[in-house]
Amino acid sequence: MHIKKDDIVMVISGKDKGKKGKVIQSYPKDGKVLVENVNMVTKHQKPTQQMQQGGIIRQEGALEASNVLLYCAKCDKGVRTGHKVLGDGKKVRFCKKCNETFNN
Repeated sequence: MHIKKDDIVMVISGKDKGKKGKVIQSYPKDGKVLVENVNMVTKHQKPTQQMQQGGIIRQEGALEASNVLLYCAKCDKGVRTGHKVLGDGKKVRFCKKCNETFNN
């Protein structure tokens, strides 16, 4: 999967198109990601032992990983990425537009 936890991504399709956010969690098996303050859904929560107060909660819903692109600060937009191996043997991702490397 091209997106990892703590990456800054830009949504490229759907109701939140154009929004940026930090990836909270990624689900590689399902091909989905949770992005901070994007795709907010309402959930009806019953009171439990741990959470005495029930009610309606707003939380992030999972997005398809194909609907987000890694955000490049230099290009100031979502970009496609590639992989390359540096001289010291470290594998990194890079922006295909400006060749900027992302910290993994």
